[in-house]
Amino acid sequence: MRQPLRYPWPFDPDDVLAPAIAVRVDVTETRAEVPDHRHRKGQLVFALGGGVTCRVPSGLWMVPPHCAVWIPGDMVHSNIATANARIFFVYIEPGATDLPDRCCTLSISPLLRELIIELTDRVEDDDARGELLTSVLLSELPRMPVQQLHLPISSEPRLRRIAAALAQDPADRSTLAEWASRVALSESSLARLVVKETGLTFGRWRQQLHLIVAMRELASGASVQQVSADLGYESVTAFITMFKKALGKPPAKYLSSVAQNGGSAFVA
Repeated sequence: MRQPLRYPWPFDPDDVLAPAIAVRVDVTETRAEVPDHRHRKGQLVFALGGGVTCRVPSGLWMVPPHCAVWIPGDMVHSNIATANARIFFVYIEPGATDLPDRCCTLSISPLLRELIIELTDRVEDDDARGELLTSVLLSELPRMPVQQLHLPISSEPRLRRIAAALAQDPADRSTLAEWASRVALSESSLARLVVKETGLTFGRWRQQLHLIVAMRELASGASVQQVSADLGYESVTAFITMFKKALGKPPAKYLSSVAQNGGSAFVA
């Protein structure tokens, strides 16, 4: 069950006249969601604990601990947080820093992590310190390596239907032929459509969804055994093999390296 994810106080970030503002949100035991919305300011979604999944029109983006997703201004998006997540939203004025005009994953250095925390916790009437923190934050952000762990989603209605069904039940192991039958296409036609719209084969596309779900659940404290079963793998070994092949390390070591290196363990 998901609950609405609310800010510590009601406000519209576009009403705040500052180059950057940061807000911290602590999620309780229940998963929480910010439904589709948009704002003029760009948004950096950073998780210090737990995980966040950002949905934009072109895909799903995973925010594991110590990493961030950049969402440009005026882009419709929603955020879904795992239970017990510690999230920071940094809202940035257009043109205040040189970040991509597309959604992307950013590695977050220890310095930048501390800057975000300090900017969030700073005393409101300490304007000089706030301006200094903001200045350093905005100069450091463009230096962060751009990484990717996302699921491309096409506007093509049949692919959106499949993506929604797999997101709802990621353990569904239906074959390409079975999915093709459900959306009234031949197997070869569906295979070509997936590659054309996402740049991935169907198997790779579904695996990418599994990685997103796995990272989200592992970040929220689920065991490797539990995640493996939830994704429909026949054995824990098979799940670990898939994870290691895709991301270079088994789940435990991967998450540990992300925490230690501030997100630099991400691969494209």
